Amino acid sequence: MSISASGAARIALVTGGGTGVGRAISRGLGAAGYTVVISGRRADVLEKAASELGRETGAEFFAVSADVGNPDSVRGLFDAISEKYGRLDLLVNNAGVTVPGVALEEVSFEQWSAIVAANLTGAFLCTQQAFRLMKSQNPRGGRIINNGSVSATTPRPNSAPYTATKHAITGLTKSTALDGREFDIACGQIDIGNAASDMTTKIAAGVLQANGSIAAEATIDPAHIADAVVYMAGLPLSANVLTMTVMATKMPFVGRG
Repeated sequence: MSISASGAARIALVTGGGTGVGRAISRGLGAAGYTVVISGRRADVLEKAASELGRETGAEFFAVSADVGNPDSVRGLFDAISEKYGRLDLLVNNAGVTVPGVALEEVSFEQWSAIVAANLTGAFLCTQQAFRLMKSQNPRGGRIINNGSVSATTPRPNSAPYTATKHAITGLTKSTALDGREFDIACGQIDIGNAASDMTTKIAAGVLQANGSIAAEATIDPAHIADAVVYMAGLPLSANVLTMTVMATKMPFVGRG
């Protein structure tokens, strides 16, 4: 069981924690003994996930609906955590969206703005609130893990908005790690490649490659992502995984593809 210095279960928040990779991460943390807060925009989905994950793991799950791109909504999310638990030991910035693959010039301003809000602004707003809570709580400090995606390094064709936000997440991770040092706040990033989810269904069936061909790509069970996050989260605050890539071995990421 994951126990804090005070002897209580550690408290984790996973944004986008009710579905896909976020749900797998939430389940992994619950199985490791964390009390897990899951957030997302759809309250019904969250409540159902919290109930199911609680039965599966025996851990406590607390669902709080929030729009991570909205400052007031994020503030309400962290107020709820502070009121119920009094602290936060781990924030996993996982929430994110993308746009169907269209030519760069066909991306609307509304699509661009929505992706930036969910993927980048949301991670920043949650990090900001986590800093405030982690600095003031006793014992002080905590850990933040950002979902960077392999798109934080290398883009897919027709993915400019998503790739831009994920490159920016790398900068946010490094700045957070630097600014958190003085306050015992560690920050790292996990870059995920082709974890099986609703977002990767098309990838497994066949997706556009850089050379213009269409090819199916290998995927991996998101449980492997959860295992990696649990490892990163379990380190003492004196140690940190700054970046980690967990990917399908045979996906066309390394080399020419």
